[in-house]
Amino acid sequence: MKILVVGKGGREHALIKAISESPTETSIYSFPGSDAIFTLSQPAEGVSDLPTLIEFMKREGIDLCVAGEESYLLTGEGLANLCKEAGIPCWGPEKQPAHLEGSKEFAKEFMLRHGIPTGGYAATETAEAAKAAITGYPTVLKFDGLAAGKGVAVCTDEKMADAFLQEVMVDRKFGEGRMLVEEFLTGPEISIFASVVDGEYQILTPARDYKRALDGDGGANTGGMGAVASRTGLVEPELLKEIDDTIVRPTVEGLQKDGMSYRGFLYFGLMLTPDGPKIIEYNCRFGDPECEAVMPLLKGDFAAYLKSAAEGTLQPDLISFDDGWSICVILASAGYPASSRSGDVLEGLDQVSEAACVYHSGTKQNSEGDFETAGGRVVAVVAGGATREKAREVVYGEAAKVNFPGMQRRSDIGRLHFE
Repeated sequence: MKILVVGKGGREHALIKAISESPTETSIYSFPGSDAIFTLSQPAEGVSDLPTLIEFMKREGIDLCVAGEESYLLTGEGLANLCKEAGIPCWGPEKQPAHLEGSKEFAKEFMLRHGIPTGGYAATETAEAAKAAITGYPTVLKFDGLAAGKGVAVCTDEKMADAFLQEVMVDRKFGEGRMLVEEFLTGPEISIFASVVDGEYQILTPARDYKRALDGDGGANTGGMGAVASRTGLVEPELLKEIDDTIVRPTVEGLQKDGMSYRGFLYFGLMLTPDGPKIIEYNCRFGDPECEAVMPLLKGDFAAYLKSAAEGTLQPDLISFDDGWSICVILASAGYPASSRSGDVLEGLDQVSEAACVYHSGTKQNSEGDFETAGGRVVAVVAGGATREKAREVVYGEAAKVNFPGMQRRSDIGRLHFE
């Protein structure tokens, strides 16, 4: 089976590794990929955009396209739409339902239309209108568009709100778009993932990520500094049933009612509020770094599972998940998240034992063959254990073997929010 994975980060590295370990024989290609990803896959030669990517897949006889990064689902005519026209099964939704992630306002309107519990909001056109819509602090400001996980700010005072609005609505850091002013919800956060095939779905192992840069959930918002995953340890069965009944099932049914075909991973970012679970956001792909935490727990024929699902048949029995814990720790470059530094050589990668996985999020190989930094989040170190404490012990022991100048790493992943 020939499979092409679209993306270049740690999430795609984790997906490709899981596919490569499937009993189904596979030839894996990737675009745009990375030097680390190309140790497990072949580059899509001669590809520069979506049209040339489709031509490559047709020429090579690709049996399955897996959308890792969200941006390709919304670029141009949409990756999944173009694959459909070319007769190539694609694991990733078409452009219209992908707006559940691409437009926060589209998602909010969808939730309200289908009675899915979420916080209140106001959609605004300008910084001045957004300021007028704020009724108190804390408040949540969300850019209505893709922003690589950095378009959201929880503002505790007027100064923070003014600074974020200046950056996003005046300086247009993420381009043109509206601003949502949302109700601030309280409670633990949880990430729920489902494989959705039209009206059917399978809930996968839940996870929790750590967005803030510093220990104790301090510092700036990031794309994620780590994650924990556990099939049984994060969400009690009764709570998971409530989430399924009030959020997951109504979402899948809502897509059907709205006439939107959806085949792909669907991420539900939830807040477990005193009034029950409420959805903060949808992502139309696996979360990052949650994917890096979940994939090592997966067993079975992942390649066959994705192929069958993309073709319209969900076969849950093809995969299963370990009952233990998995913890992911991100090693970030100097300056992240405000900036990033490239060219710092990573040391100790060869010292990491088989007890851990290392997924590359932002690296490249230099002329000597050494990996060096080439992005904000550099690598994800992931390890598991029968207990959360054991997984923490292993992952931090292995992560300590890797170092590079200016490296940043939180020390409380898998401990904060549990003790």
